[in-house]
Amino acid sequence: MKPVDIRLIRYASAARGFLVLSGLIGVLQTAVVIAFAWMLTDAVTGALAGRDVTASLLWLLALAALRGGLIAASDAAGMRAAAKTGMQLRSALIAAIGRLGPGWLAQRNGAGLAVTAGHGLEALDAYFARYIPQLVLTVVATPVILVVMWWQDWPSGLTAAITLPLIPLFLILIGIATRTVQRRQWQTLQHLAARFADTVQGLATLRLFGREGRAAAQIEHTADEYRRETMKVLRFSFLSGFAMELLSSLAVALIAVAVGFRLLSGDLSLEVGLFVLLLAPEAFLPIRQVGVQFHAAAEGVAATEDVFAVLDEAGDARQSPLHRPPREERSDETKRAARTLIVTDLRVRDLPPVSFTADPATITLIEGPSGAGKSSLLAALRGAVAFDGTATVGGVDVRDLSPADWLAWAGQRPQLSRGTVAENVALGDPEPDAERIRRALDDACADEVDAALELGVQGSGLSGGQAQRVAVARALHRQARRPDAVLALDEPSSALDADTERRLWTTLRARADAGATVLLVSHRRSARDIADRIVELGVRV
Repeated sequence: MKPVDIRLIRYASAARGFLVLSGLIGVLQTAVVIAFAWMLTDAVTGALAGRDVTASLLWLLALAALRGGLIAASDAAGMRAAAKTGMQLRSALIAAIGRLGPGWLAQRNGAGLAVTAGHGLEALDAYFARYIPQLVLTVVATPVILVVMWWQDWPSGLTAAITLPLIPLFLILIGIATRTVQRRQWQTLQHLAARFADTVQGLATLRLFGREGRAAAQIEHTADEYRRETMKVLRFSFLSGFAMELLSSLAVALIAVAVGFRLLSGDLSLEVGLFVLLLAPEAFLPIRQVGVQFHAAAEGVAATEDVFAVLDEAGDARQSPLHRPPREERSDETKRAARTLIVTDLRVRDLPPVSFTADPATITLIEGPSGAGKSSLLAALRGAVAFDGTATVGGVDVRDLSPADWLAWAGQRPQLSRGTVAENVALGDPEPDAERIRRALDDACADEVDAALELGVQGSGLSGGQAQRVAVARALHRQARRPDAVLALDEPSSALDADTERRLWTTLRARADAGATVLLVSHRRSARDIADRIVELGVRV
């Protein structure tokens, strides 16, 4: 683990400001520590000499209060920086996933990304509030205190300079071993989250086949594995803490013994000896605390490394000539232009190439046996999978466009979310209109569905057929909002009866007659009655 990953400064502006603030606070803390040691020395020697030490004691109280205030300010600034940095990294992560596209996301562990963006980035609190301040204080305070000790008593300064490097040396050696254990712990947590999410999502199927007990046992096994990895991390933490405390205690003891003998022999004054002894522990304290906070911050740093990997991949993809990111702004003329979809030799993986043209005011029907690539074709058009060949809309390659800019789509899986039916239908609409939402539901043959109905997670609360029709209504609503969008439906009538299907075909025919470009994937023979063009896909090669 790097002390401070330069990518953190690059991707999170809050981290840059906090590093500067930590440096300023570190300088003040160093000055306070040296002044406190000097005033305490003056108070002790003055009391022994019979002088009035009231002023020194008042200074000691003021310096102690100031040091406490600086520590509190550092903690507060660290928590605030952690919150801002977490927010900035989450925003950057979401933007990067958007640039990489659904095809990239489909190949990743969604639950793992959720854990990284949630629990992982929340763990940055320890990194910012405790680890970075101690790291900055080590860089600032330790060399300054060593110089002051050398200036006052060079033998003590030399002893500290020789023994001090042993602590970071052992810290590095233990950190190398700890890094592997902590990375394994973090991966186990992500695996546990993914397994739990998969089990909950497929619980109905597992119960139907009597496998819920085995699934629960697997979750328990993974949780127990996470417990063991956590205990390993704690053992390494205690080991490193013991090693650093032992080394620093021995170093301070060496300085104390040497100072004591020189005081007895008269080679060193009490004032200088006491001042050096008070500074010696302070020279070792910051680097000891860095080692302690290293383990507390490791989980958050592991999460940021995963975030940085995604951000770097998105940056490389943006710079690659093979990747053309979506353009957010398009001219009004292009937006108003009629959309003609032209597909030429489009090939997904090892499927046969596809070529066709879908014109405005027409319905293009995509047919073919199971496995011929009908859904893969739509996945390619909406950016969910990579493909060879070309696909243009209005003369522009679809890989240069955001799917939301030209496509109104409904797939075989409804993909509804928590919220009302109306919110699901008007998804992405900045100004939802209740009348337009109701019309879209009616056109999708979902007349009996209440737009105000509150749905649960993944759209629970509707039957399969109702959920499918709500998804179709969402696509129809988007196409109504953007008449130039291509309306693409993947098996929209698979859960419908013959009468409802006929009503849906009537709706699609009316949309096409009104000028819409409709791309329909269906295995129903009745779909041929409304199609202007039929594209037959072959079987898998």
